[in-house]
Amino acid sequence: QVRIVGSGGGLVQPGGSLRRSCAASGNIVSIYDRGWYRQAPGKQRELVAAITHGGTTNYANSVKGRFTISRDNAKNTVNLQMNSLKPEDTAVYYCNADIVEHTARNTYWGRGTQVTVSS
Repeated sequence: QVRIVGSGGGLVQPGGSLRRSCAASGNIVSIYDRGWYRQAPGKQRELVAAITHGGTTNYANSVKGRFTISRDNAKNTVNLQMNSLKPEDTAVYYCNADIVEHTARNTYWGRGTQVTVSS
């Protein structure tokens, strides 16, 4: 059974930084794409950043230059460093992973964590 467990998040003032991490464990053969998504109240979930197994990254225009996604394939972890945070970054943040198990390939989601940017 695959588990996705996240850490980090919380309350920060505008201009501050936060780091979120997400670890995958269980019956994993390989992990392909990994991503961070967020959902603000009344809005649809949106992609924040994604990274392929080889390290190619993709960012939402709203976070380019401020957020950095990274991964450690040996530890099955993915991180999101969030700098210069703005109130509009306030949302519940989720990580996901495209995971190959012995008999299947599925996308797994971690539990969301609230990130609040406020003075």
